[in-house]
Amino acid sequence: MNKNQQPKKEALYKKLLERQEEAKVIRKIVGIVALVLVLLIGGTALGGYFYVKSALKPVDPKDNKPVKVEIPIGSGVTSIGNILEENGIIKNSLVFKYFVKFNNESGFQAGAYDLTPAMTLNEIITSLKSGKVMKDAEFTITVPEGYQLKQIAEEIAKETPYKSKEIIEKLNNKEYLEQLNGKYPKLITKDLINNKNIKYPLEGYLYPATYPFYEKKPSLEEIIDGMISQTNDVLAQFNASMVEKKMDAHKLLTFASLVEEEATKKADRGRIASVFYNRLDKDMPLQTDPTVLYALGEHKSRTVYDDLDVKSPYNTYQVKGLPPGPIANAGITSIKAVLKPDNSEYLYFLASKDGTVHYSETLEEHNEKKAKYITNEKE
Repeated sequence: MNKNQQPKKEALYKKLLERQEEAKVIRKIVGIVALVLVLLIGGTALGGYFYVKSALKPVDPKDNKPVKVEIPIGSGVTSIGNILEENGIIKNSLVFKYFVKFNNESGFQAGAYDLTPAMTLNEIITSLKSGKVMKDAEFTITVPEGYQLKQIAEEIAKETPYKSKEIIEKLNNKEYLEQLNGKYPKLITKDLINNKNIKYPLEGYLYPATYPFYEKKPSLEEIIDGMISQTNDVLAQFNASMVEKKMDAHKLLTFASLVEEEATKKADRGRIASVFYNRLDKDMPLQTDPTVLYALGEHKSRTVYDDLDVKSPYNTYQVKGLPPGPIANAGITSIKAVLKPDNSEYLYFLASKDGTVHYSETLEEHNEKKAKYITNEKE
């Protein structure tokens, strides 16, 4: 070996050893850091588990002293949780919110409640749903299933100092709708507000239920907001089904309103929904009479042929697909029917005078039943 090459080789060998040692150190550091991270993540997860487990328990199982808690009209799950936490009834509002959502709870009622720190979350939820309150309501407003916005305005006017015209103007007020969009962005959307084909933006969004009021003259915003909040809470329990059906809230409420308006006391809403689905699948117009009456703005027992000529995006005899928006408010039975319809091959149905609904798979069969149950009844 050349004497001049010896020092170079030794230096190179030394440098190689240094790099190996450096690599060992780096591996040790990485290993230690990884171990620390695992411990931290594990510790955090474990700590989080015990924290949530604790938050699900009563604040104080021995404290049965009643606390007066006021749940305002229009309160959603988040605001209710915050109120309960502020009053010392629950430990954590966020845990309460997710407990409610995971258990598909809804239907909370406004009012003044006697609650205690010893109550479990299930007991609190039951109380808020049953409406067991400290004092009687000053008045109630009942919104029946299948009511349209004008009818709901009349019901509100009966129990309050507000006039029907004033209520309708409020329901159509752009500024007010924008406020609702800020509060319920997934329900009262910008598309809903700005769709010029929609007759009334909040048609179908005021949930059918009985609403108690504990003030003699609540604001009109409080009254309306309570009904919209109820719709929001009801639909929240169907989020997974809506995703599965590729439906947003507006489409679901629109579809459900058709089922609601076509249904009779004896009708199977699931079967009616299946007829509409079958027609949509075959690119057939829905041809449902209630949409024609909605377009006309009239309430009639039956439509006539001249009615079918009305020019409107709501007229499902002339326009394929669903109308631009709901034609009435739908109850939970109709909502469920849309999300889980019957499995059928029917494409037609009609209701006879006694309320019985007759279904057909072909137009020929439908016309035969029409002659039997409709034409004969008129004679």
